[in-house]
Amino acid sequence: MRLARYLAHAGVASRRAAERIVAEGRVAVAGAVVTDPARDVDEGSGVTLDGGRVAPEAREVHVLHKPAGVVSTARDTHGRPTVLDLVPSEHRLYPVGRLDADSTGLILLTNDGELANRLTHPRYGVEKVYRAEVSPRPVGGAALRALRAGVELDDGPTLPARVRQPRPGVLDVVLREGRKRQVRRMCEAVGHRVVALRRIAFGPLALGDLPEGQSRRLGEAEIERLREATVRGEARVSQPPAPTSQ
Repeated sequence: MRLARYLAHAGVASRRAAERIVAEGRVAVAGAVVTDPARDVDEGSGVTLDGGRVAPEAREVHVLHKPAGVVSTARDTHGRPTVLDLVPSEHRLYPVGRLDADSTGLILLTNDGELANRLTHPRYGVEKVYRAEVSPRPVGGAALRALRAGVELDDGPTLPARVRQPRPGVLDVVLREGRKRQVRRMCEAVGHRVVALRRIAFGPLALGDLPEGQSRRLGEAEIERLREATVRGEARVSQPPAPTSQ
């Protein structure tokens, strides 16, 4: 296994962050500093980080129904509660992507850096579903068509999205990318302000009836479904989604 991947599996950091840690000369293998993140290692290689032994730990993935006012970071400089405060674990977890502090819904936390990277990297195109309540309502046909085709934002055009309006002023938006405050900015670009936003699905996982503020640990079958979603997403990432009826 490559060294960066080994570190990610050990819960040290995401794979990208692990590559930076290796490049900084903080990792040794059998007592010798290694700066190549592609170095092949295993559990018997004697990998250390800053002098401490690194060994794989049990993989954990938790799904949390994030309440409003909770931030999606490991710590907050303003003292606000974080998603880590709501998920008990003996291991070092970190959130998979982010939700705005004022948004609610499904967020994943894990110590599996490789899986986290695959779930959030645009290359894999894992779909996320958001339910947005907007004003004014309803959203007209021209605005819906614009959202589906992709709208121009200050950081470039969005990818085509699947969008439907199950009832006036409520949109279900399916995205394969994850820009900052993307759903809110997309809606504003077509003349509608988001007044409430909740993520209701991430890949094959649905929020369901999980109470707000509560979490649950995923089973192995659910984790495997998440891994499979990254493979399917990679295969279709270049294919635009089919149009959706209003």
